Amino acid sequence: MVEWITSTGLTPYSDALAFMEDRVAGIIAGNASEAIWLVEHPPLYTAGTSANTADLLLPDRFPVYEARRGGEYTYHGPGQRVAYVMLDVGKRGRDVRAFVKQLESWVITTLAQFNVEADRRSGRVGVWVSRTDKPRQPDGTLQDDKIAAIGIRLRKWVSFHGVSINVEPDLDHFNGIVPCGISQHGVTSLVDLGLPVTMDDLDVALRQSFSSAFRDT
Repeated sequence: MVEWITSTGLTPYSDALAFMEDRVAGIIAGNASEAIWLVEHPPLYTAGTSANTADLLLPDRFPVYEARRGGEYTYHGPGQRVAYVMLDVGKRGRDVRAFVKQLESWVITTLAQFNVEADRRSGRVGVWVSRTDKPRQPDGTLQDDKIAAIGIRLRKWVSFHGVSINVEPDLDHFNGIVPCGISQHGVTSLVDLGLPVTMDDLDVALRQSFSSAFRDT
């Protein structure tokens, strides 16, 4: 069984890294169960293994952490639900691309419970929404805003890190970085979309959607 853990308050990022290291080691050793850990962090930026220092626009605004996950720069802070996913991908198909798609599907299905039409975008990691309420792009296409970021790391086929979904963060905090290296699109949240969704609401929806995405046993 997958253990679900929810932390209240703001979890220091260093504590999160230490917890994941310990839990993943236990899963690899066979003496700990898989886990989904739901947290919020104080304002901070994380740098993935592909981060370009030019994308850290305001390096002194918040603490910056080396995350050792895939991807580029990401913001975490109050009002954003971070779901750390510690799963045995070796027992779940040994397919990294398929696992990332499962994470995306989990988020998409979760957001659909709030009537949010979110989806993938070719060549862009994460989950996106099209904004009919914003001016169109110069080529006439709708503006895309990112509502969820995804970044993982594997050790012996067990996953670290996971997804972050914007419920009601301060969207101005994203201005200190080029989120995930993509400058031509914006960032949004459930509340920014006009939906009065609480963190508890999202947590319930995440649990309800998990089984269909990951075949929870």
